[in-house]
Formats: sequence, structure tokens, C-alpha cells
Amino acid sequence: MVDGYLGTMTTEERTLLHLFDNPLPEGHWEAPIAITQAGISAAVHVQRKHVPRTLKRLENREELITAQRHIPGARQRRRVYGLTPSGRQRAGELRERILSIEVFNGKDKIRLGTLRSGGQMTLDLLSHVDEGLVYYEEPVISPISNPEGVASLDAQAGENLVRRMLARAWEDGKITKDEQQLITEVVDFLGMHPERVRRISDEARRQQNAPPPEDVYRDMLRQALIDGEIIEDEIALLTTMREAFGIDKSTHEKLLSEAKKDPILDEITSTYKATLVTALADGMITADEDAMLKTLRDKLGIHDSKHATLLAELLDRDD
Repeated sequence: MVDGYLGTMTTEERTLLHLFDNPLPEGHWEAPIAITQAGISAAVHVQRKHVPRTLKRLENREELITAQRHIPGARQRRRVYGLTPSGRQRAGELRERILSIEVFNGKDKIRLGTLRSGGQMTLDLLSHVDEGLVYYEEPVISPISNPEGVASLDAQAGENLVRRMLARAWEDGKITKDEQQLITEVVDFLGMHPERVRRISDEARRQQNAPPPEDVYRDMLRQALIDGEIIEDEIALLTTMREAFGIDKSTHEKLLSEAKKDPILDEITSTYKATLVTALADGMITADEDAMLKTLRDKLGIHDSKHATLLAELLDRDD
């Protein structure tokens, strides 16, 4: 979930602005991590596994191009993304429209574009604006690709996972080479800023309140299962994690079963579940509430079977 003005924009709009400000270098062997799926995910405030859907829509509109490039610090080439001429045109028009809106800066109402500092990314500028079009000196929300600031809820989930991994690694007072490699892979997957990771590592080192490896691995499984499936990149990370923490196959199956019973809900499902909880506060759903919930399901694209599953879980919990 994204707060502020950024939260009023679609993931596709945020992706267009990000790729417009971070063009794919032509004829270069290397490319920045900002235009990988991890970099896009961190910048636009959505979990990485939701990024491919948006990229596929842009590709179907012939507004997106892909390439394989070497990423500094990565061991192998990664897929990177850029905008086609038509994609850059739409992104440019969107950017100009947004920069022309008027925001409140103190008592004054001025054009947003006049507040942009030299070379500042559009999404970074927008992170200083709230839903009421009030501009703040400090960001309202910050992606995990930035070193400071409060991250969105999706980004916080990734930060918490890295925090638990670091706490476990610091339990014996040092981080081994294998632990460092594992953490680096997870950090790269999430697109986290190195300074942000260092800050979290320092906090974990001072606290040294390490969780059991099974708890960390279960958290990784819950993250991976957020949309009901585990994608290829996540399988590779989980395999590395099992080897590093000595988690055998039977323990994996047990933790996977537990994670499936208690998955992390995506933003849309979480919003609907919160509304369902409110409707059930008095122990029943009235006809008016049922009609309201049906309208909300249609708007959010939640299938009736998902509603039935959530309802059953909540009713079982109350028994």
C-alpha cells in the first residue's frame, strides 16, 4: 500500500514515470539495477512478483522493450526494461501533466514542477506530496531503493525479512561469507538500497535477538505465496536459503504447509478482508452489508470463491 499522492496513481503510471527518468542505455554492456524488475519494484512501491503483470501490459501495447545486460555487482546478466518511442511519449505527457498540477507549499499554491530540484526523479518529487496536494520537505513515503525514509507497507514486509535474516546472521557476532552471499541475493531481489541495508544490519548487530532459522524461512515462504504461487526467482532464493540454514526437505514441507495456512495477503485482498471484519463485528452480515460487499468485490476484482474462503476463516476464528 502506498501513501500520499503516489497512492492515487496506478502501478502502470508509476512504472512509466520511473522508466522515463531511468532510460535503458543504448549500446552499453552494463545497465543500472533501477531498470531491473527488482529496481522497478522498489521504486514504484509494489512487491516484485506484481511487476511482471504491469510490464506485460506495457509490452502488449508496444510501449516496452527488454534486453539482457550486466548489472554492477551481479554475477550474471539480468533482464532490463526500457520504453519504446510510443511509451516515452505517453510517459512524457503523463509527467508534464503531473508537474503542472498546483500544490500547497506552506500558504502558497504553486506549480509542482517549480519544486523539482536539478536531476530529481519524478517519483521522488511526488513522494513529498500527500493526497491533499500538500508538499512536505520530507518524503511522505520512501521506496526501499532510497537509503532513508519510511517505506510503504509492501516495502516494510521486505525490510522485516532482511532484518530477521541479519539478526540470525549476527547471532554469533559475525557474518560469514556464505551468510553475506545469501543476504546479498535477497537484497538484490528486493532492490534495497545498500545504505538502508547497512542501517538495518547495524540495528540487528546491536540487538542480536536472533529468530530461529525456521521462522525466517517460513516468512520467506509466506512472502513468496502472496499470490498463491512461487515464481522461478523465488524458488532459487528459497533453495539457497535452505542450504545456508540447513533446512531439510521434511522441514521445508512442514513450513510450507504452515505458510499456506497463514499467507500474507496482497493489498486488495487485505482491504476487502478488513471491510469483511467490520461487517462481521456484530456477528452477522445484513442485506445492506452484503450488497455493499458485493459491489466492493466487483470493484476490486475479488472472486466469490475468495470471499467465501475469507468468510469461512473469520467465522472459524470466532468459534
